[in-house]
Amino acid sequence: MTGSEVPPAFRLAYVPGVTPTKWVRIWNERQPDVPLTLVQVPAAEAAGLLRDRGADAGFVRLPVDRTDLSAIPLYTETTVAVVPKDHLVAAVDEIAVADLADEIVLHPLDDTLGTLDWELPPGRPALERPATTEDAIELVAAGVGVLVVPQSLARLHHRRDLVHRPVTDAPQSRVALSWREDATTDLVDDFIGIVRGRTVNSTRGRSAPAPAQAPAKGKAKGGRPAAGKQGGASAAKGARGNPGKRGKPRRRS
Repeated sequence: MTGSEVPPAFRLAYVPGVTPTKWVRIWNERQPDVPLTLVQVPAAEAAGLLRDRGADAGFVRLPVDRTDLSAIPLYTETTVAVVPKDHLVAAVDEIAVADLADEIVLHPLDDTLGTLDWELPPGRPALERPATTEDAIELVAAGVGVLVVPQSLARLHHRRDLVHRPVTDAPQSRVALSWREDATTDLVDDFIGIVRGRTVNSTRGRSAPAPAQAPAKGKAKGGRPAAGKQGGASAAKGARGNPGKRGKPRRRS
């Protein structure tokens, strides 16, 4: 490598709540010479980071504008309500949006559910919007209101004095792998393969090696007759010269 060449590297963005550990581990096993750098980014800024080439690919929350970004949906998260342990919601296994009608529902400025297709936003809005989901969690613990978020964010900001319950009829957040459509490099394609579960021997996007030619039927490697088999002519002669080996005819009843 000359002094002007830049060694290869891969930058992977991810939004809060996404845990990329498994995919990073597989990358490090398959690409030990290409370091992977993780870049955490707020959900609302993830698409802009990819467009500005601040990362080669990233785990984002849908929807994203696919004018210039490609995206592969990966999974859908359950939406939950985060409440204090002594709240009435904590006494049930799940709730509906209507159960939050009289509650103050906090909508932080980094709200990951704000772009989803709510038929009607749940509850009553607070007088002020907290800056972050973490700030909203603090307000929930103080008894100011409740918070509706993807389950992974509730787990990320877990506190012993809070619980979360599924909201069965709420919109759900979808997580996707996204990248610039005009920057689908070999490294990006390799990471797509890891996320999609391709094996290390997959030849997608690369030329496959020519398959080894199988040995001729009835012959072992090296051109010799396979063990336990004779040539066709000698075998037939042996069969005709040994009639005693034929089975006895069956007696009619």
